[in-house]
Amino acid sequence: MFFSKRDIQFNLYQLLNIESLNRYAYFQDHNRESFNMVLDAAGHIAEKMLYPLLTEMDRKEPQLVNGRIKVHPGMKPIVRQFGQDGWINAGFSYEEGGQQLPVTVLNAAGFICQAANYSASVFPFLTSGAANLIRSFGSQQLIDTFTPPMYSGEWQGTMALTEPNAGSSLSDISTSAEPTEQAGVYNLKGQKIFISCGDHDACTNVVHLMLAKIKGGPAGTKGISLFVVPRERIGAGGSLVSNDVVTAGVYHKMGYKGAPIAHLMVGSNDDCEGYLVGEPHKGLGYMFQMMNEARIGIGISAAAIGTAAYYASLAYAKERPQGRKISEKDPLQPQTPIINHADIKRQLLFQKAVTEGAFSLLMYCSQLADLAHVEQGEAKERAQLLLDLLTPIAKSYPSEMCCLSTSAAVQILGGAGYTTDFPVEQYYREARIHPIHEGTTAIHGLDLLGRKITIHEGKGAQLFFEEISQTINQALAINELKPLADQLQKTLGKAQQVTGHLLNLAGKGEVEKYLSEATLYLELFGLTTIGWQWLRQAITAQQSMPGAHDTDRDFYQGKLMTARYFYEYELVKADALMKRLLSADQVTISMQSDWF
Repeated sequence: MFFSKRDIQFNLYQLLNIESLNRYAYFQDHNRESFNMVLDAAGHIAEKMLYPLLTEMDRKEPQLVNGRIKVHPGMKPIVRQFGQDGWINAGFSYEEGGQQLPVTVLNAAGFICQAANYSASVFPFLTSGAANLIRSFGSQQLIDTFTPPMYSGEWQGTMALTEPNAGSSLSDISTSAEPTEQAGVYNLKGQKIFISCGDHDACTNVVHLMLAKIKGGPAGTKGISLFVVPRERIGAGGSLVSNDVVTAGVYHKMGYKGAPIAHLMVGSNDDCEGYLVGEPHKGLGYMFQMMNEARIGIGISAAAIGTAAYYASLAYAKERPQGRKISEKDPLQPQTPIINHADIKRQLLFQKAVTEGAFSLLMYCSQLADLAHVEQGEAKERAQLLLDLLTPIAKSYPSEMCCLSTSAAVQILGGAGYTTDFPVEQYYREARIHPIHEGTTAIHGLDLLGRKITIHEGKGAQLFFEEISQTINQALAINELKPLADQLQKTLGKAQQVTGHLLNLAGKGEVEKYLSEATLYLELFGLTTIGWQWLRQAITAQQSMPGAHDTDRDFYQGKLMTARYFYEYELVKADALMKRLLSADQVTISMQSDWF
């Protein structure tokens, strides 16, 4: 088992009441039965096609052969299956051939696939994000030309941002675009690196959504435009011809090895056509749609890998006998499974707290995306503001913490966990990419503290604090949960104090002091947010206990104990972070580079 179907159902149906979405016209054709069919279909493809290739794709990583990247041969039928089953455009409208499925359900299905085989899962979901950009901002001609073969899985979609001298600093990209005599068509020249699925032989073509600067445009990010740049463009008679996009290399990584990461040279022979998406110089704004979707997706991927590692270590802990209980001194007594040792329980609780807390937040954010899509007026604004504020946490908390939770999985297996005979070493390696791509953790800290907290006069933060307070008030009315509610209330108050202190620094013009510890502020915000999610889960579990069957009672008891663990072991770390953030000692600013 690499995921919990019961936990997914708990989040969708008990915690979020996702069925209520069918009161909106866009989702009215769906109900629990159709949602379960989607989740079951994801479970089937994950179990039958993705999971069997997990280890093999890791061992047989992509290779650059004669200018093309060759991937595992099992990827071609997988990509076609995703296209054939309608996964790539499932959230789009009926008019576009989609199924109008909620993002929440699709993200839960994606979570299942990513837990089965992260590398294999990224191919179709990257295509979905790229196609969504074209359909959202592209001309009808671009939509008609490029999206049908992307939906079918015949063509791959990518996001091509990063350059050798411009990683997180997109204002410094140097890929250029010059207009041709044909309207909307430009000649592009430059290079892109770290492009996920940027070239491979499981599809007949690759379509890059590429950032570039039109010559003569504004400097910095204001001069960035967005282009559709296919590996092969459509030539005379509808045949595919080279578009002067050359694969210069494939990166060999510590994990996530089954998906190729390409280095692309664009326009080396002055023959690369790019097709402008939307208006000139507005490309970064367009691209942020895909980036924000991808950031939630990265959080889901991290939580999925962490979840798979958790269930692998849980199974091992139940089967592996070693030692005896501390209270038993007789060496003639049989050994006990290691799950009976308190420290093993601690490490399992840590994994469960991280992964299930993160998953709860990610499903909550997914529901906000659905509401922002179908609601109107104030309700729409509220959902969008909350989603914008929480996106940095939804990306960074699972990314950072699942590096630690997969490490705990390795530790539980001991020496066996350090070998390739068990999958946890692979999960440990694969988890490490997530704090890096789609914006490093530091970038998200700057985004949260430097922008999201203050934008719209701080309305998003105000709404967020209101949401937490409502949950606290609900929990205060339940005797068993009052201690947790009291603790979260104190943490929230102190977090608001820290926020006010940092904003005061910004108001005095001390910008470097204000933002120097943005990553720690993000960590504090993450702990508070996941503490809130665990209180929400605890309320639902406590209210569901009366009349529950034995299996469900065990499930709810597990939720309640894990909530207690999070508050006793994790949320208490917020106190140290707040002490640091309120300190006047700016050691990271004072430290000089020559002193290292």
